[in-house]
Amino acid sequence: MGVQRVLVSDRVSEKGLEILRGTEGISVDVRTGLSTEELRSIIGDYQALVVRSSTRVTAEVIDAAGKLRVIGRAGIGVDNVDVPAATRKGIVVMNTPQGNAVAAAEHTISMMCALARKIPQATAALKSGQWDRGRFMGVELGGKILGLVGIGNIGSIVAGRAQGLMMKVIAHDPYVTEEMARAKGVEPVSMEELLARSDFISVHTPLTDETRNLIDRSAFAKMRRGVMIINCARGGIVNERALHEALESGRVAGAALDCFEVEPPLGNPLLEFEQVICTPHLGASTEEAQEKVAVAIAEQLVDYLTRGVLQNTVNVPSVNLDLLPDLMPFSDLAERLGRFLAQLFGSAIEEVAIQYVGDVTRIPLAPLKAAALKGLLHPHLGDIVNFVNAPLMAEERGIAVVERSTSKAEDYTSLISIAAGSRDESHSITGSIFGRKQPRLLELNDSPLGGVLAGHLLVIRNEDRPGVIGNIGSVLGKKGINIASINVGRDRAGGRGITLLSLDAPLAKPIIDEISGLPHVMWVKQLELPLEPGSYLNRGKDS
Repeated sequence: MGVQRVLVSDRVSEKGLEILRGTEGISVDVRTGLSTEELRSIIGDYQALVVRSSTRVTAEVIDAAGKLRVIGRAGIGVDNVDVPAATRKGIVVMNTPQGNAVAAAEHTISMMCALARKIPQATAALKSGQWDRGRFMGVELGGKILGLVGIGNIGSIVAGRAQGLMMKVIAHDPYVTEEMARAKGVEPVSMEELLARSDFISVHTPLTDETRNLIDRSAFAKMRRGVMIINCARGGIVNERALHEALESGRVAGAALDCFEVEPPLGNPLLEFEQVICTPHLGASTEEAQEKVAVAIAEQLVDYLTRGVLQNTVNVPSVNLDLLPDLMPFSDLAERLGRFLAQLFGSAIEEVAIQYVGDVTRIPLAPLKAAALKGLLHPHLGDIVNFVNAPLMAEERGIAVVERSTSKAEDYTSLISIAAGSRDESHSITGSIFGRKQPRLLELNDSPLGGVLAGHLLVIRNEDRPGVIGNIGSVLGKKGINIASINVGRDRAGGRGITLLSLDAPLAKPIIDEISGLPHVMWVKQLELPLEPGSYLNRGKDS
């Protein structure tokens, strides 16, 4: 294959560079501080690119990368990489999702301690010549209630550290079962209860469509007066305008922020509050974490460039590349089915059954299982979950997974079905590939239902009665909402029906509420699916 040239365009730990330089057949160039145009002019000479957060790997850069096989991100977030463009070009994108968990968790604890005791404010006052002990009266953490929004990898570490400080830890994570939460020593609660009970609230979710502005004006209104907010996860999860109002009113006594909606937060009015302490996105900025992610990405690149082994990829399953042309359409289908299904649930999924029928059984099924699980977990975990770690994350969350396959098909040459259940509800979905690449819905909750698996979708469970569809159309028509397509199905005449609408834009909550209140409508769910393969990958901010 010849020498594989690797360009390292951001500063990474020397330990990672040593691994690359020490591998036979790999040549390494370190050129940091490149502009986008400079990177574009030289990227055509390289098979691999290593970045952190400074380098912007745009579609233009990728278009110029004639030889590039892999982009390695030393960190979690890949918002600085145009992943769909890389996918279309056949370039693998890798990240290191676990390398900085301890650093991020410890930074959260540090921020909480500093917030409680007003350490930054007291330091600044003392250095300016003021000795004012009464002004900086703090609060103790012991005995206080810490509410964690999300108890994944980082949130779980925060919980353990907080318990060591004798705090009571409660958490809301709809995709962690009660048993898994209690095993971590955490009391699982609803979001409403968390907001009402917590003395401190810390968010530990990725930034997705579901979590954007999760802590908004209505959430602050439900909090106890004097609560303190910590956000070392992603800017945008806490609505900054609503936080500003809550600080002004005294509802929130203080906030510790490591990330912002716009970074750097120049001119951000939150910085004017003395009770707001902040750091410039330092959650992952420890020597240990940076060494871990550098070593991890170097080892992953070596495995891929020398042996074709894919690890922690965010845009292709971990399989031999020769199988990708046959595999990718079904991988895309499996993930879309999983993502569709996940958005129907309001509680933690506890069991999943995946069935493969027909010609699809001739290709490796493990990547399809990973794709389906990634789809089920992605709406709630974002880019932390990928094709490699999805099965492990499902296992860690106590989700029981079974697979079935049969080569005998009837109406379609290939089918993939996914059934999932929680304590409160169950849903199932079946789809296939039309032509060679188009994923299509065939059945939902045992009702035949055709439809697209892309874009803005509205799923309505209704009684099979005359006028239901007309009422729905009337509401949307009066609101000026255009229906791109509509598909209906039912389990039997006069039984339960299901309606799938494809819309040009998502609906506001009041419109959904109005449809929910129509006669014979049982429930309404709004879903978001990608328009093209690869675009479902949520690209979170730098970690």
